[in-house]
Amino acid sequence: NPFNPSTVIRFAVPIESRVSVTVYNQIGREVARVADGSFGPGVHEARWNAAGMASGLYFYHINAVGVKGERFSRTSKMLLMR
Repeated sequence: NPFNPSTVIRFAVPIESRVSVTVYNQIGREVARVADGSFGPGVHEARWNAAGMASGLYFYHINAVGVKGERFSRTSKMLLMR
């Protein structure tokens, strides 16, 4: 899903969890941390404003750890087009 200049990353957690959403460029360098904290059960959104970033492929990584140690991790790609 191409975007310009910002996008919303949606994620859901079933129980209270510590969640981080990090954006990486094509070579694996972290370029933004759009969420980092404790989130209650439900659907949440993290907005990434890519103003000033080069067009191209980026990856976002969601890492969640529940209060009882449950873990979830996912990496997806997104395309910034100018």
